[in-house]
Amino acid sequence: MPDTEKHSLAKVIELIGSSSVSWEDAALNAVKEASRTIWHIKGVYLKECTAKVENGRIVEYRANVKITFIYESDGEKPSF
Repeated sequence: MPDTEKHSLAKVIELIGSSSVSWEDAALNAVKEASRTIWHIKGVYLKECTAKVENGRIVEYRANVKITFIYESDGEKPSF
């Protein structure tokens, strides 16, 4: 019997976004930058938040995120 069920493959990449405003903005910047070259982003997982401190003040928020997207091969469209 032929297999007629479509199969999808998801890929996860890890990125670090930064912002001078907030950790939320840093995560948003990571997703925004990734979406310039990656299509079919389905989710983001906030793994870790860190910050750069100078003279007792936070000057840069950093968000380590994992971004999940549907992997396409051979020009096939994703099934979901």
